[in-house]
Amino acid sequence: MKYMMLMQFSAAQTDFPGIDSWSAEELQAHIAFMRDTNEKLAASGEFVDAQGLAMPDQARIVRADGGRAPVVSDGPFPETKEFLAGWWIVDCETPERAIELAATVSAAPGPGGRPLNMPIEVRPVMSVPSPEV
Repeated sequence: MKYMMLMQFSAAQTDFPGIDSWSAEELQAHIAFMRDTNEKLAASGEFVDAQGLAMPDQARIVRADGGRAPVVSDGPFPETKEFLAGWWIVDCETPERAIELAATVSAAPGPGGRPLNMPIEVRPVMSVPSPEV
């Protein structure tokens, strides 16, 4: 079963400063952890894909009703405190394994090498419906 693990970042978290204030060494340790995690997932055959996302100030919200030109706005909105920082798609035998992988990612190193304790949302990826549907 495929699962999507969504890495959430909260600007409201006070446990650690924003990533833009991390030292070069802290960033390198964090990136090395993520790279190592992806290599371990690939070696176990569970890795499908993973991507980091640009910062929210580069996001756009698009709405369309099918009749008029789409409305495009900057997003997320300034009052938003949480945003999606990146994601993985993993192929695991059980939901418990997906949760175990999410826990590993949640503890990625941050400032001072301390685990970030980031919220990681785990969701099954819907499969294609049968032709009868």
